[in-house]
Amino acid sequence: MIENYTGKLPKPSPETQPFWDGAMKERLVLPKCDDCGGWTYYPRPFCMHCFSKNVRWTEASGKGKLHTFAINYLPVKGFEDIGPAVIAVVELDEGPRMITNIETGGEPDPETLPIDAPVEITFRHVAEGIKLPWFRLAG
Repeated sequence: MIENYTGKLPKPSPETQPFWDGAMKERLVLPKCDDCGGWTYYPRPFCMHCFSKNVRWTEASGKGKLHTFAINYLPVKGFEDIGPAVIAVVELDEGPRMITNIETGGEPDPETLPIDAPVEITFRHVAEGIKLPWFRLAG
């Protein structure tokens, strides 16, 4: 089911299409370097650690920890339906950090969002052919 969403939609490029294809299947797929083993986010056709072009799209666990966050209480276009937005940086178990949103299931409270809390990925189906990765507290 497509959710009510009025925000900007991503425009996949040839370099990012595998990421968005994975998201449609509710999988977090990122470039992983065959030379140094580093994972890269934001998706690009080379390793951000050693600059090798020997990368392949690999499924990540979708698990990590909350690195930092901000609660935006002002209305944000495209997010009016969710109330205050928790904009976060999640550090994936594989290493890279992603800017994302945290689903709280209600009014966000900083006391319930401890730094380093375990998180897991979820997806929001926002348009035909587009699912956006979001995170929620694990457990």
